[in-house]
Amino acid sequence: MKAKKMDHPNQGITCEVSNCQYYMTGDNCSAEKIQVTPRHANNSGETDCATFIAQ
Repeated sequence: MKAKKMDHPNQGITCEVSNCQYYMTGDNCSAEKIQVTPRHANNSGETDCATFIAQ
């Protein structure tokens, strides 16, 4: 999923993946929206950020 990169953090979304294109200092995310998959996950370990794009 390609999301617009904002010039400020998306409030309420934190991210520790520092090699993501949307990562901002302080563990912030600058993606205008995110998509978490898959639809039928049973716990957080089974989820994935589909918005992730490596730098």
